[in-house]
Amino acid sequence: MNHSLSDQNGAAARRLRADPDGPRERLRSHGASALSDAELLALLVRGSCRGGMALDGAREVLRRSGGLAGLAVQSFSEVCLYRDLGPARAASVLAAFELGTRLSLQRRTPGVSVQAPEDVHAYFYPRLRWSMREQFFVLLLDGRHRLKGEVRISLGTLNACLVHPREVFRQAIRESAAALILVHNHPSGDPAPSREDREVTNRLVEAGRVIGIRVIDHVVVAESGYYSFQSQGEIDVSERAAPRGAKVEFSNGR
Repeated sequence: MNHSLSDQNGAAARRLRADPDGPRERLRSHGASALSDAELLALLVRGSCRGGMALDGAREVLRRSGGLAGLAVQSFSEVCLYRDLGPARAASVLAAFELGTRLSLQRRTPGVSVQAPEDVHAYFYPRLRWSMREQFFVLLLDGRHRLKGEVRISLGTLNACLVHPREVFRQAIRESAAALILVHNHPSGDPAPSREDREVTNRLVEAGRVIGIRVIDHVVVAESGYYSFQSQGEIDVSERAAPRGAKVEFSNGR
């Protein structure tokens, strides 16, 4: 064990606690929003194990990782490699990121109406903006377009995600959904749909018409924004495009 480094970290933690102008005291006086990213990181990991993390160490971690956005997408093993971190502190950091993501998702609860692609983007953006792999989700809606739930259908690679209609509609039928919104992300940051995206969308829209469960939109979420197939006229949600197949009985008061 490097006693010199441990002593230095311990001294840094004591200074962090004792400094009347330090992060902890400023948090008490002005709230967490008054602190910098580095100050919040230093406070977060200070008590996760013996010793502490100096503010300079937190700044160095953020510099090397590319800031909070870069740190958030790193794996546990990658975060452990930083000099002033380690398994216990890395776990604390990643847990904090996950709590923030879950909090943002709780703002959209079952029963809330989903009326526009902006609603979908706001719901998924905090979770998918930093994802390094494509993920494909389905939002299950009732007859009034209120959210019944969500299902992740597929977890893919950097630029591809395999989606089978049977998996999409199996979940929809099981949950007695009246309509669906398809959602997937583009890790590249560009929401523009690919040829494969359009092919999958057309296939699922047609399958929905046959089954009687309408696909009302497909929203591509990316760092730079989103793309809505319905808003761009690529999915027709008018009455003349209503499903022509067998009716599905719903128990949600259509």
